[in-house]
Amino acid sequence: MYEGVNASEGIGIGTVVVAAEPDLSFEPHAVEDTAAEKARYQAALDTFCAKTQAQADRMKITVGENEAEIMSGHIMLAQDPGMTDGITTAIDGGTCAEQALVETSTMFENMFLSMDDEMFRLRAADIADIRTGILAELLGREVVDLSVLPAGSIVVVHDLTPSMTATIDKENVVGVVTEVGGRTSHSAIICRALEIPAVLSVSNACGALHSGMVAIVDGINGHVINEPDEQQLADYQERAAAFAAEKAALEAFRGKPTVTADGEKKVLACNIGNPEDAKGAVDHDAEAIGLFRSEFLFMDATSLPTEDEQFEAYRKAAVTLKGAPVIIRTLDVGGDKEIPYMNLQKEDNPFMGYRAVRYCLDNPDEYKVQLRALLRASAFGDIKIMVPLVTCVEEIRSVKALVEECKEELRAEGYKFNENIEVGIMMETAAAANIPDLLAKESAFFSIGTNDLTGYTMASDRGNDKVAYLYSWYYPAVLRAIKNIIQAGVKEGIMVGMCGEAAADPLLTPLLISWGMEEFSVSAPSVLRTRKVISQWTKADADALEAKVMQLETAEEVKAALTEAAR
Repeated sequence: MYEGVNASEGIGIGTVVVAAEPDLSFEPHAVEDTAAEKARYQAALDTFCAKTQAQADRMKITVGENEAEIMSGHIMLAQDPGMTDGITTAIDGGTCAEQALVETSTMFENMFLSMDDEMFRLRAADIADIRTGILAELLGREVVDLSVLPAGSIVVVHDLTPSMTATIDKENVVGVVTEVGGRTSHSAIICRALEIPAVLSVSNACGALHSGMVAIVDGINGHVINEPDEQQLADYQERAAAFAAEKAALEAFRGKPTVTADGEKKVLACNIGNPEDAKGAVDHDAEAIGLFRSEFLFMDATSLPTEDEQFEAYRKAAVTLKGAPVIIRTLDVGGDKEIPYMNLQKEDNPFMGYRAVRYCLDNPDEYKVQLRALLRASAFGDIKIMVPLVTCVEEIRSVKALVEECKEELRAEGYKFNENIEVGIMMETAAAANIPDLLAKESAFFSIGTNDLTGYTMASDRGNDKVAYLYSWYYPAVLRAIKNIIQAGVKEGIMVGMCGEAAADPLLTPLLISWGMEEFSVSAPSVLRTRKVISQWTKADADALEAKVMQLETAEEVKAALTEAAR
């Protein structure tokens, strides 16, 4: 048995097909006719974009519009002036098209890889996928085609790129195994949309598994079983049937209100990264948007997005939600999320440095562009402004003062907006968790970002294998921080939600109910399951469990007690 990341749930039993990646090696050489070389590159780029558009069009039908946007995004990245200008400049200097492509794309890939936020690191995989596609066109090589696989295939590949996933015939593929990738990778997102069980980051999968062998992909627990015996086959066939039955049962919660077992109403929202994701949230039956990461607008641009460009993105999300709340986080950028045109300096410790609200308040003219766009978009729906990385009262007061300045300007210019737009805080620092009572008096709402809150509270970088064991919200220190935040918000009478990964953790749900949390913001595929878990707990039962759990002293004890209660 091999272990990896459970990226797409389900049980797949079938025959392994190891997908060999093309040989894209080449000999770098100098060119004299640079005009001809640029024309050769442009022809390869045009062909790549045409094929990618065809894949996107196919995905709209076979997978969905939101997933097709991933392929459309590849076209935008490939044609981005920052990329194309770098390549043509290198060719003008005598570099061959292949080497110019590799050097320029690698520079962008490394920039994205240096960022801590997993959502931004996705861009690195996109850049690599684009490089492979254009390089294959330049070299006249064929890329991996998964559209002609036999029925019952388990695809094993080093990295299942979005372009590969776009060719998959769902009817013939029962499982996917890769050597790299995680739950937030685009390949994982598409596998979940296609409902294909997937286990990623299985070390040496392409060497250990061979074409023709029978295997089981356990996308629930992240296991791959090669050449199972009769008992294992029977066991997993039973598990597959049980999983299918459970999934069908979740559909009973579609269109239903999100309420506890004793009728207490909650709000079930989604986290999104761009306005197109809003439609996916609605399709998955979300009741609101709990976190719109606005920095994607800035990452995908070569200069600061204009007020109109930002306004249109925010307006689109608001219109899609048809009056339901849309919480938009203002620019969360800093030393760990480098954007070239912002000229951010390299920092020794970027996670505690010049980032998020600190950068924004130090650049008020740029920040006001975003705040004006948000205010204008608020005329089209229930938009709320969320400020990240707040550590003190002064910061939220300063943001609110800028919002009032923007209101005065927009009134004078004749724009309509929500005069009572709510400005809240993303509670994600240890400092904020220690003064929630003070911050609640200045905020319209709290949204707990458990990813950073856990890291800051436990002084643990989840990307560092040496200390990753400390990155857990089951530690009493993190639980007490969450409890303090929720209860301070409830006491002040403001809405308290959670947009970190812990919001979708079924083990944590009863504690959040006990403390009075109102909004759960999760990934789109987690909506129905989270609604079901919420429906299973009364406030009294949650309180009884909370009283027991909060007396425990270790994360292991806490998780064991919550797991037992969940059974």
